Amino acid sequence: MGNVCGVQLTWRNGLDSSEAAEVMALLDKTEQADGVAPVGEHVILRLKAHRDVIHQIEPVQADVRSEHFVVRDAGSVLIGYAHLDTEHEKTAGQLVAELAVHPDHRRKGVGARLVEALLDRAELSLEPAPDLGRLRIWSHGEHPGAVRLAERFGFSRPRELWRMGRDLATPELPEPELAEGVRIRTFRAGQDEPSVVEVNHRAFSWHPEQGGMTEQDLRAKEHEEWFDPAGFFLAVDGADRLLGFHWTKVHPDGMGEVYVVGVDPAAQGGGLGRSLTVAGLRHLRDTGSRQVMLYVEGDNAPAIKVYQRLGFEKWDTDVQFGR
Repeated sequence: MGNVCGVQLTWRNGLDSSEAAEVMALLDKTEQADGVAPVGEHVILRLKAHRDVIHQIEPVQADVRSEHFVVRDAGSVLIGYAHLDTEHEKTAGQLVAELAVHPDHRRKGVGARLVEALLDRAELSLEPAPDLGRLRIWSHGEHPGAVRLAERFGFSRPRELWRMGRDLATPELPEPELAEGVRIRTFRAGQDEPSVVEVNHRAFSWHPEQGGMTEQDLRAKEHEEWFDPAGFFLAVDGADRLLGFHWTKVHPDGMGEVYVVGVDPAAQGGGLGRSLTVAGLRHLRDTGSRQVMLYVEGDNAPAIKVYQRLGFEKWDTDVQFGR
């Protein structure tokens, strides 16, 4: 793809290990500058799937769900990147993108060049137009630069994801309250994956990302450094059938996260989600986390109310811009 003022944008359907490492370094640099990661976890996981060439049959490893837009300056230095998720293109006709521009190369047209390439890939005009649900671009932390680009190219705001948080010391956390015959135990790797995926699918059948988790996805996350089965809580009945779960996460800086809370629809309405959430919060507090965060859909008023009652407040917003 084209060269504008010495800036070269190219498209990739796969990255070799060297280029994947360059992209990871760019994402790290962007996160350091902005205080928020420019891409979601699933993008990082896909980039990490690129192993050294000696472990691959081919020197370039392609992910059929991913396309990559790479921007380099005249000296061939990576200054911009966009990841395009094509997983739902055939079924729902939707493409989802996330992008990053090197902090030293902003306000020079790199972000606009990436957006233009994404619009071209989605077969959309550069002029403002009604939202067709064809292209979604995330802005994590609602970055001012992303807002300007969205206004310039006429994107709407079909989705917001709130990040909420609270201190774990105060207010005091309540005790979990469980119905008779229900108990909470921790995750057993190698045994619980099928039931967790099954309940997750039912609990999040409406969710565009979480609902599609597979056993392979779950097992891949079990190999991440942060994974800890002791922080993965399962509510089961007397026959050990899974009713719901709370998967916690601890970030490298010690920040705790309510990573996923899922309750089987057949078990909803009795406060199980709240009790699972409390069990995970107490675990995070007792294992050293001082603060905890979570993500929740901005239009999910019932969930937001539950979290507010547990002491959470809104911290910031991720916005999905749409065309």
